[in-house]
Amino acid sequence: MLNNRKITCLMSSAFIFAVTGLSSQAYATSINEVMQEGENRADAGATAQTQIDSVADQTEKIINDYRTVTKVVDGLRVYNALLQTQLDNQQSEMQALTDSIANVALIERQIIPLMTRMVDALDGFVQLDTPFLMKERTGRIERLREVMERSDVSAAEKFRIVIEGYQIENDYGRTIEAYKGSTEINGNQLEVDFLRIGRVALLYQTVGGEHTGAWDKTAGAFVELPPATYQKQVLDGLKIARKQVAPDLLVVPVAAPTRAMQ
Repeated sequence: MLNNRKITCLMSSAFIFAVTGLSSQAYATSINEVMQEGENRADAGATAQTQIDSVADQTEKIINDYRTVTKVVDGLRVYNALLQTQLDNQQSEMQALTDSIANVALIERQIIPLMTRMVDALDGFVQLDTPFLMKERTGRIERLREVMERSDVSAAEKFRIVIEGYQIENDYGRTIEAYKGSTEINGNQLEVDFLRIGRVALLYQTVGGEHTGAWDKTAGAFVELPPATYQKQVLDGLKIARKQVAPDLLVVPVAAPTRAMQ
């Protein structure tokens, strides 16, 4: 009986030992699994954090790129608006040029007769004006007529030349000039010095001052002037015109203005 109890105790002790040993092994295994799971989770968390950081960096880069592109787009909108304004202005100018080109032929047809009338009017004016530098002035009129007939000269150039002719005639009215020429005195053609004072007076004097005269518009001819009154005045005027002496007052005969008919 005692032996049976000993065997039973031994078996119980062995069983307890076996059970206890099994529990310790299972506990150790469970702890390892927990620690491994923790490590796996930590690794997974680190990987996830790395992915999150990468996504955050990419997101920030995308946002920065978006802001940069937005600024570029805004600049392009302003630039395109400016280009559109310039394009609209160019289109308007092109239309204006097209209209002008279309009207060139019409304008040229109208301006050529106008310039012809201007040359005729200038010729008539010269013929009725005080007869100074007549060879030069009539020659200019003839050259204007020749230019008007030339096909190789543009209408614009013809108009410029006609206006230049008018300007030259206009300048005669506010200048003083001395030049040599000839005129008939007492039935003889004599060389004289002419003195032109604007269009107010045209006088002459022979070399030495023997004869002094002036153009009489009413008579339509040169008339002799009293030497005692005008000889020195005309001589001084010639010197002034030639810039040999300083400008000074001169006494010259001037035709009185006529009243217009009422």
